Amino acid sequence: MSDVRKEVKDYYSNITVNEEGKMKTSICSCALENFPPHIQEIRNQIDPEIITHFYGCGSPIPLELTGCTVLDLGCGTGLDVYTLSKLVGEKGKVIGVDMNEDQLAIAEKHRDSMAEKFGFSKSNVEFKKGFIEDLKSLGIEDGSVDVVVSNCVINLSPNKEDVFKEIWRVLKNGGELYFSDIFADRRVPEDISNNKILRGECLGGAMYIEDFRRLLNKVGWKDFRYMSSTPAPINNFEIERLIGNIKFSSRTVRAFKLPDLIEDICEQYGQFAIYNGGIIGSEFSLKLDDHHTFEKGLPMSVCGNTCAMVENTRFSKYFTIYGNRDVHYGPFEGCGTSPSISQDDEGSCSGGSCCC
Repeated sequence: MSDVRKEVKDYYSNITVNEEGKMKTSICSCALENFPPHIQEIRNQIDPEIITHFYGCGSPIPLELTGCTVLDLGCGTGLDVYTLSKLVGEKGKVIGVDMNEDQLAIAEKHRDSMAEKFGFSKSNVEFKKGFIEDLKSLGIEDGSVDVVVSNCVINLSPNKEDVFKEIWRVLKNGGELYFSDIFADRRVPEDISNNKILRGECLGGAMYIEDFRRLLNKVGWKDFRYMSSTPAPINNFEIERLIGNIKFSSRTVRAFKLPDLIEDICEQYGQFAIYNGGIIGSEFSLKLDDHHTFEKGLPMSVCGNTCAMVENTRFSKYFTIYGNRDVHYGPFEGCGTSPSISQDDEGSCSGGSCCC
């Protein structure tokens, strides 16, 4: 495992310190645009050096983070860390973990200046050099984190089960995993997964979406949700030739740690949820996932899992819930346990268990 991690580390060190170094595909260039206004306002304050050497495939920045402790796995130069720093506020905390000292050096360099830009008396950011498969050795304790994020990094790990086990361990009950990554529509063959360039480009280690579902279920997440899914832009003929017919997608995933409340399919308990507004960036509606958007003031019939996700997490103060789990009415109509493989089919179930 250490050899693969060293190859990945060297790959990113080269493109970080080499003036002519750059990614060979467009996979990691799609995380720097199309932000909601309140996020774009923060990004505009971040030092250009941080942005220039940052690589990601999405925007794993969830809503309503005030006062939270957030952990960023594979933080790189700290673009997401500093965005989160502003969102959690001076009373919150953001921990960035990365194994690459060259990228961490850039992140650390701007720690005090970014705190000053945000009007903080001191930085609320901490960077740790280490492996995302072993957070315990970095002193990150059980149940100490509200939200874990990651931006196109978990695919690079040679032992993803350990990564997700560590995430489950450090999250508080009611805490959230919210990450963007590259996924494949089939299992990636060894000649691709062992290719240093393809792994460095976030293709070789991409998870087959059904194996990903099975892995999350094994660790403890019986239900997770996709926030978005789009075809991954490669834009390199030679690399496209190497990967053949494999279809890669960039997906953002949301998974709450609610071990006593989440079931493996969506069940009907006759519950309704009303979003009352109040979250910055979601003044008139709140998107829970790619097929649940709560319109402010409008009651929505929800399954037990969806209800738990808004009633027993940091979102609870923004919702009014009607009903409980005293009476069970069978499976929630239209739900299933099979996630959607298609990137384009609207209205199909797309998580480990979902309401449609």
